[in-house]
Amino acid sequence: MNSSNRTTVGEQPERRRRPLVVAVIVSALLACVAATIGVVSCAADDVSSDLTDQEMTCCWEDGATPTWMSDQLGIRIPEGASDRRAGYKVGQRYDTGLLSFVLPSEEAETYTGRLIEKDTVMIENSQPKDKGYRPAAAFGHLGLPEPETFVQGLRKASLCPDGLASPEGKYLQRCIDLFAHEFTPGTTRIYVRSTIEPSVTPPPAGQAS
Repeated sequence: MNSSNRTTVGEQPERRRRPLVVAVIVSALLACVAATIGVVSCAADDVSSDLTDQEMTCCWEDGATPTWMSDQLGIRIPEGASDRRAGYKVGQRYDTGLLSFVLPSEEAETYTGRLIEKDTVMIENSQPKDKGYRPAAAFGHLGLPEPETFVQGLRKASLCPDGLASPEGKYLQRCIDLFAHEFTPGTTRIYVRSTIEPSVTPPPAGQAS
């Protein structure tokens, strides 16, 4: 009897240690899994970031001058416009054309008024994008901020040529997103973005006019 009792008493610490050992092993495994997930997540974020950077810089054509883009969109650039910029990005399904120029604010007001329909107005940007907003075809490629991120001084409109009979709108060849941003008092930058069927290809840079 005494021998049996000694054996039972001696086994109790062993039994208590087993759950502790199991708990330690499980905790270690969970820590390893968490670390692995963290590494994979970081790697995935890096890959996603790299892909985004590639998408932002890929497939821009060199031959898209402001004059060429103006002709393609049917957007007549006023003679007094300065800092004219343009870009053309080739996409898998559709291409995107960008055009931008600067006007004195009074001239910009007159110009946009001749583009939109009579008795209509360009609206304010009540739901701006975040400062880090990067559309597939970004004005950042032209060294400009994205107009969708502005609130103060920005007006915008979407126009299509069908049935548009305004003095400048009648020349419009494609649907456009139009932005006017008074970035300093008395000076406004016009932004134009358009989705274009991929059959249009800008001329080589050396032949662009």
